[in-house]
Amino acid sequence: MRSRSRPEIRPVTLHLYIGNKAYSSWSLRPWLLLTAFGIPFDETVIPMYRAETRDAMLAVSPNGKVPALHAGDLVVSESIAIVEFLAESFPDLPIWPRDRAARALARAVSAEMHAGFLRLRQACPTNFRRPRRAMPIPAEVRADVDRIEALWADARARFGQDGPFLFGAFCAADAMYAPVVNRLDTYAVPVRPETRAYMEAVMALPAWRAWIAGGAAEPWHNDAYDAM
Repeated sequence: MRSRSRPEIRPVTLHLYIGNKAYSSWSLRPWLLLTAFGIPFDETVIPMYRAETRDAMLAVSPNGKVPALHAGDLVVSESIAIVEFLAESFPDLPIWPRDRAARALARAVSAEMHAGFLRLRQACPTNFRRPRRAMPIPAEVRADVDRIEALWADARARFGQDGPFLFGAFCAADAMYAPVVNRLDTYAVPVRPETRAYMEAVMALPAWRAWIAGGAAEPWHNDAYDAM
C-alpha cells in the first residue's frame, strides 16, 4: 500500500492577538517565534488590566486569554499549542530541532516552562519597561532559578554546540524561555557566566529588540507593575 504524505497546512493569513508588549510574557513567545522565523502575520494588541479587557479577549479567544492565533476560521489559544501549530504548518522551518533526541528534550523543557516556575513568575512579574535593578531573591525563587540554569546547561551541553541557543540554532524552546531571560535580566538575578552568555544571545535577537521597542512605545501603563 502506497503511503500518503500528510498535506502541508499553510494558512493564508495568520492573525495573532496579544496583550501589552510591556507586560505579556505569554504573548511574547509565539510573537517572537513568528517574527524570528519571518512568518508573515498580522497582530492586534489588547490592552491588559482595563475594564474592557476581559470582553475584548473573549471576543477573540475561547478561554478569554491571549495569545490567540487566528488562522482562517481556526482559533488556537495557549502559547505552547500555537508553537505546535506553527511547527506543523511550516515543516520546512526548524521551529523544533531536526534531531529526534534534541526535539524530544526541547519539547520537554518547553512543557516544564509552560507548567512551572510559578514562584519565579510571582516574585518577578514581567515588565519589559522596568529599569534593570536588583531585588531580594527568596530561597524558593532561587530554587526555580537553579532548576532553569540546570535545564539550560544540560541542553547546551548536549545539543548546543552549533550555536549560542539552547539547541544551537534558535528554536521554539528559546521562545518559551524568552520571558525568563527578561526576568533574570530585569531583576538582576545572579546567574552563572554561561547562563548570562545565553541570555545575551536571546537579547541580541532583532525580534527581541523589536518587541522591547514596541513595549516602550505603548501608551498603556499599570502603576502596580511599574512600581515593582
